[in-house]
This record gives sequence, C-alpha cells and structure tokens, in this order.
Amino acid sequence: MVTQIATYLRGWLGYFADCQTPSVLQTLESWLRRRLRSVVWKQWKRGRTRFRELRKRGVGKDLAAQTAGSPHGPWRIANSPALAIALPNAYFAQLGLPPLVVRSA
Repeated sequence: MVTQIATYLRGWLGYFADCQTPSVLQTLESWLRRRLRSVVWKQWKRGRTRFRELRKRGVGKDLAAQTAGSPHGPWRIANSPALAIALPNAYFAQLGLPPLVVRSA
C-alpha cells in the first residue's frame, strides 16, 4: 500500500514542491501517517495480536495492555502514544513513504 501511495506523492511533490504554504503539505503528511497507523491497527484484528505486536515494537507492558484493550476506534487509537512508539515516522520512511515537506537542517 505504501509503494502505491508513494507513487502518487512523488507526482504531487513534482507539482507542488515550490508551494507557498508548506503547512498544507505538512498537515497532509501527518494525516497520511495517522491513516496508515489506523490501517495497521485494523490489520491486527484481535486484542492479543495487538498486545503482542505493540510489545514486539518496544511499547511498555502497561501501555500496550491499555491500548490493546481500548474500546476506541482505529482512528482515535492511531493518534495514541503507543502507536507513535510502535510505528514511528521513521518506520514509514523505511517502507518508502517520501517526506512531503523538505526540512532544512
């Protein structure tokens, strides 16, 4: 899924790279990462699987249990600290998701 999205994003970057409002691209980038976290959360269908995957990715036992047993929906959980730890921005960059905003050093 990320490779298909990356193809479209590279096209957008070619067209909108010199835009006057980089905050729009930054908002789109953060929304896209949250949406991808939501999709991954849905793929981990059961509470036990969610707990195991969170623990495997370095989330503490208490936070993983609290998040895996949460009654909230995938979109809300995608913004949780546990998924930010388990699926950081670098994870999506490693999968090939290009950054939309070039940050100067």
